[in-house]
Amino acid sequence: MPELPDVEGFREVLASCAQGKRIKRVEVNDAGVLHGVSAGRLSRDLEGRRFGEPERHGKWLLARTDGPTVMLHFGMTGQLVCCRETDPPHPHDRVVFTVGRDHLSYRDQRKLQGLWLADDADVARILHDQGPDAMSVDRAEFDELLSRRRSRIKSALTDQSVLAGLGNLLADEILWRARLHSERPADELTDDERRRLHTEMRRTLRSSVRAGRVPTRKSWLTGRRDDPNPTCPRCDGPLNRKRVGGRGTVWCPRCQPARS
Repeated sequence: MPELPDVEGFREVLASCAQGKRIKRVEVNDAGVLHGVSAGRLSRDLEGRRFGEPERHGKWLLARTDGPTVMLHFGMTGQLVCCRETDPPHPHDRVVFTVGRDHLSYRDQRKLQGLWLADDADVARILHDQGPDAMSVDRAEFDELLSRRRSRIKSALTDQSVLAGLGNLLADEILWRARLHSERPADELTDDERRRLHTEMRRTLRSSVRAGRVPTRKSWLTGRRDDPNPTCPRCDGPLNRKRVGGRGTVWCPRCQPARS
């Protein structure tokens, strides 16, 4: 599933492919990815407009124009792809924006999320229930958010109303790096544990954004979690698997004890 680093990569695709360019044509190949707007209105309201500087908040991408904003959420399998006008069409290209000689395509196999057409009030309404962006939240706000949550720490990290942008892979990676068990209650963490968690979250996100995704390096938990008999990159001990809050969770029982 696309998480914050992936969406930041899509923001860069949008900026390099379309920023400042006029939208010559909008082709909707599958209206099933549109939310609250028809294919005809999407085309009418966007054709002739220019894309401005895109923004990201958590897992949301905001494609600003000199008119309305296109809000994109990528669900499980969505992505944003820049193609040449002469490239063959892809079967999962649901909406295609022609900008100059390029095509900017919203490509999605499973169609679990999609596109919204929003004015400023709509953008504020849709993002109202989102927590602060995980890349920009400072230590004081991070402490305040977690200290009042009674849920398990992994559930708090992946709750978009608490902190926007973290998904299953990132949460497991960050908790492993911070040596914290995923089932620890968030409000029981010590000041030192929250400090360590915030530091490792920032480090993990910076590395993931540079890579354009959550890396699958063998020095990362994400590079081991799908092995047949996964072992910890730090201590080489066996990793455990369990569902926590409905999510497949991987951790090292030696490095991440249930109690500190």
